[in-house]
Amino acid sequence: MKPLIGITCHHNFEYQYVLNHSYVQSVTEAGGIPLLLAMGLQNDVGALVERLDGLLLSGGFDIDPLFYDEEPIKELGEISPGRDDYEMEMVRAFLQADKPVLGICRGHQVLNVAQGGTMYQDIHAQMDGHVLQHVQNARRDHVSHRVKLLENSKISTIFGATNILVNSFHHQAVKEVCDGFTVCGTASDGVIEAIESERHKFVVGVQWHPENTACAGDSPSERLFKAFVKACL
Repeated sequence: MKPLIGITCHHNFEYQYVLNHSYVQSVTEAGGIPLLLAMGLQNDVGALVERLDGLLLSGGFDIDPLFYDEEPIKELGEISPGRDDYEMEMVRAFLQADKPVLGICRGHQVLNVAQGGTMYQDIHAQMDGHVLQHVQNARRDHVSHRVKLLENSKISTIFGATNILVNSFHHQAVKEVCDGFTVCGTASDGVIEAIESERHKFVVGVQWHPENTACAGDSPSERLFKAFVKACL
């Protein structure tokens, strides 16, 4: 049977659920069955973990800095009250069950914060030195900067390379990585672009958007989704 993959959704202030089709397409083409997860299911997290084979944490608004014991700076963008609580509870439950998790952009950050890691609320305001353009002025399937992957890491094995090109649409980034996770990808300016768990069979976070490049026929991005779906079997 094909594995069931839960995908978290972004929502706006009218509480309309929003998810780019590229997430659904990438999971479907990799052999999974995508199920969109609504908010407000905190009381049913146990049932969801039992029935779902994997969790894909999608992109969206910024993370509330109160979750990593900071107050908001002026450069903080819009946050999603309620979504943070729900997704972090989902992450912890999936990790406890050792079921596969793939975090993309905001999802990569949620994965880190849920386990006690911290964030840059705004990389241009808080990181020292020259910072690359991480919100590219180009189509979503265009690759704009390089990422160096850790040799022999899960993600470099999947990509079959230690230097890759990625797209970029973020102004926040992982700062201190949570216990039990390894930094396995960095940009040339030091921004953490990928993390993975040392304790679980498949728990990976990436700061870029491989769902967009996978849908455009990028083979390494397609391999990432295939590896994720395979781990969910």
